[in-house]
Amino acid sequence: MMVLGILFILFLSFVAWKSKTLTKSGMIGAMFVGSAIHIGFSWEGLLLLGCFFVTSNMWGKIKSKRKDSLQDMLKKQDQRDIIQVFANGGVPAFIAVFSLVDTSNSIIYTVLFSISLAAANSDTWASEIGTLSKGQPRLLLTLKKVERGTSGAVSILGTFAAIAGACFIAIVAVYMFDLSMRNLFVIGLFGFLGNIFDTILGQTVQVKYKCSACHKVTEKDIHCQQHGLKTNSFSFLDNDAVNILSIVLTTCLSLLIL
Repeated sequence: MMVLGILFILFLSFVAWKSKTLTKSGMIGAMFVGSAIHIGFSWEGLLLLGCFFVTSNMWGKIKSKRKDSLQDMLKKQDQRDIIQVFANGGVPAFIAVFSLVDTSNSIIYTVLFSISLAAANSDTWASEIGTLSKGQPRLLLTLKKVERGTSGAVSILGTFAAIAGACFIAIVAVYMFDLSMRNLFVIGLFGFLGNIFDTILGQTVQVKYKCSACHKVTEKDIHCQQHGLKTNSFSFLDNDAVNILSIVLTTCLSLLIL
């Protein structure tokens, strides 16, 4: 069954690459992440990972033409590379592998694994659905109105999407792993908290540039064929680093009540 599962992961990763959901490096990253999770948490873990991956891509495709205008602000495009795969799946994969080394309390590792995926899913749903909001989003810490797609910005639609994304993973995890209702609450709560951490880090330490030609603030250091100026001299993390850091912070913080 283990060999069959890994072959299935390799096949799905190849299909994702051929369908241009993943880049070639992203395909390789997905193979490693999927295999690690399958080895650690069997088919249940793999299906929970699939729930994140499938729904994230589903929301990404909805009204994709309306989202095309946002690509001008983002450093990376729709196809996920290996860095993006590890940014969202690296922590769940690490927990899966570590659960094999320390078998003293499998329930804790199962909950931690579910929380890390809930945090990734919450942030992804907030980003993909929140950009469809009709009104301008606001920066979380200052409430200043900014353009759609700006890192650190929130909207009512995006916030509800973040809650729904965390709760979705929590519900599936409880069903897959036969967890308690307390664990359902913990996974949903900390999954949403992961999105909050991501938003705060996105506003404060994620690097952004102001184009010297059109004055638009983007994640790209080169825009309009010119080098932009950093909007904050203290910012140093890109979006992928912010994603993985927020998941790590959320997962570690949850240990305080597990």
